[in-house]
Amino acid sequence: MRARERILKSLEKVYRAAFEAAEEAGDTKEMQRLDLEYQRDQVHLEVLLDIRELLLPAEPDTVERTTSLLEKAQQIRKLTRLR
Repeated sequence: MRARERILKSLEKVYRAAFEAAEEAGDTKEMQRLDLEYQRDQVHLEVLLDIRELLLPAEPDTVERTTSLLEKAQQIRKLTRLR
C-alpha cells in the first residue's frame, strides 16, 4: 500500500507540472483554476486516506481489543459529519 506522503506528493507533482505549463503560457485563469482544483482534490484525498486508515486492521501492539465493522462505520460517520 502506498504511503500517505507518497500519494500527496504525487498529487502535488501532477498539479505543479500543469500549473507551470499554464504559468509559462501566461494563462492566469488556468493557474487560478488549477490552484482551486488542487486544494479541493487535496482535501478529498486526505479524507479518503483517513477513511482508509480507519478501515485498516490495527496493529496488534497498539490496540487492546478488536474494532468491529460497526465501530469502524461509526468512526467514518463521525469523520465525515458536517460541522
